[in-house]
Amino acid sequence: MANSEPASLAVCSTVSPLTSKKENMTPIGSKISELNESRSELLSRIQGLKQDLQNWRSKLDTQVKIYRDELSELKKSLNVEVEQLRSEFQELKTTLQQQQEDVAANLRNLGLQDMSEVAKETKTPEAEENKAEEIPAPSEENSEGIQH
Repeated sequence: MANSEPASLAVCSTVSPLTSKKENMTPIGSKISELNESRSELLSRIQGLKQDLQNWRSKLDTQVKIYRDELSELKKSLNVEVEQLRSEFQELKTTLQQQQEDVAANLRNLGLQDMSEVAKETKTPEAEENKAEEIPAPSEENSEGIQH
């Protein structure tokens, strides 16, 4: 009988793992189905996030393009205004130079006229002196000749 006891223990030990495997399979199956559901939910959330990211990138790219176009237009407009201002400043510079030249010429003319007026005034007494020198003053020799 000693032989039969270990055999019955062996049968019990083999039956026990089979029964526990069946019992364990039910919770494992439910866990697998839960994990599959969770996986599906995560994949759909990831797909939604990817779609949101693509939409966000698309909107961002569109906004960047709009801003670049606006900046380009503003730059062109600013360049046109700068060129216009440069042209106006060049015209003003030319006008100012012309006016300075005119004023300088007028001052020179006035200076020459003043000089000529001063010269006329100074020449008038000199001319009278020169005329006086040209007309011989009665000298003794001349007076003697006249008297005799």
